[in-house]
Amino acid sequence: MTLADAARHAFELLLGGDATLWGIIWISLRVSCLAMLVATPFAVVLGFVLATFTFPGRRALIVVLQTMLALPTVVVGLLLYLILSRQGPLGEWHWLFTQEAMVLGQAVLAFPILAAMTLSGVQGVDARAAETARTLGATPLRAALTVLMEARFAVMVAIASGSGRVLSEIGCAMMVGGNIAGVTRNITTAIALETSKGEFAQGIALGTVLVALALAVNFAIAMLQGKGEVR
Repeated sequence: MTLADAARHAFELLLGGDATLWGIIWISLRVSCLAMLVATPFAVVLGFVLATFTFPGRRALIVVLQTMLALPTVVVGLLLYLILSRQGPLGEWHWLFTQEAMVLGQAVLAFPILAAMTLSGVQGVDARAAETARTLGATPLRAALTVLMEARFAVMVAIASGSGRVLSEIGCAMMVGGNIAGVTRNITTAIALETSKGEFAQGIALGTVLVALALAVNFAIAMLQGKGEVR
């Protein structure tokens, strides 16, 4: 099969509603969205705290966070595999080779990106924003939300970057998910498997979906930023 034939077959699979293909896409979207929902609140709070408060160990936490940004996904997968295996401390959960394990792994991968970019965004906000809110009688929570609103575009970009990482990673998903058809096989693991078998059509179709998702997320962020600039 030529490359042109493979590309044509790929679009036939996408437009024809191939059940296997769209099942893989659904698993990827479900796992990634759940991972972002789990990681985002905790990461944003940590980023805000690190940017706003001074306390013992703050510098060490920032160093750990920056180190986590550079961790290969396969290393994260290995650590979680050891933790979730039968001999591991969380072996009784029986999460290994399940979507729950993939959600946990992707949440761990997204967390440092979300926290580090929130930290940077909040540090870029004028300190007078929180002071003004408190002067006007805002509670500490309300003042914190005011600062986060000022840094909202940085948080949005953090969410977009985190989403891109969890959607496109393969090492952690393969190790803790096992690439089980219909259960834990997502877009990236399916691309690797089908390409290794010489089945390029499905790989091209799934790769096209990944690119489309990345474009959609970044286009939405650009539109929101554009509206903010107009205001």
